[in-house]
Amino acid sequence: MEVQEQKSWFARNWGWVVPVGGCGCGCLGFVLFAFLGIGATIFSVFDTITNATPVTYAVEQASINKKVINLLGEPIEEVGIPSGNISLENENGEVDFSIDIKGPNGKGTLVVRGIRANGEWIYEDLYVRIKESSEEINLLNNQKVLEDI
Repeated sequence: MEVQEQKSWFARNWGWVVPVGGCGCGCLGFVLFAFLGIGATIFSVFDTITNATPVTYAVEQASINKKVINLLGEPIEEVGIPSGNISLENENGEVDFSIDIKGPNGKGTLVVRGIRANGEWIYEDLYVRIKESSEEINLLNNQKVLEDI
């Protein structure tokens, strides 16, 4: 009668253990690393855009404008991420984007266009378009605008 020696668990299952995640360096490890890396990149870009000076300034101006407050209510909040372009290079740059905003009484779109020269933002357009009435409320009443230069 012959005695057969049984293989170890790893010897029987090495074909799927190594690619799936043996020692944390298989395909599963690679997939997790890629997923987390892409997620971190997206979060970083989103955070950079939403905290950019023109975005913060525009939302602040909309939040303190009495006409916008009367139509949308308080508090005024951003909805989603800005759509458009924000381009920065050292002390210069350009912005051309819109942000959906909302309040308890309605919704609107905040439109921002301008340039950055020597570290200072100069806005060409900064207004809120109310969704229900398509009314446009200028937020640049007493601001330095591009046409004044």
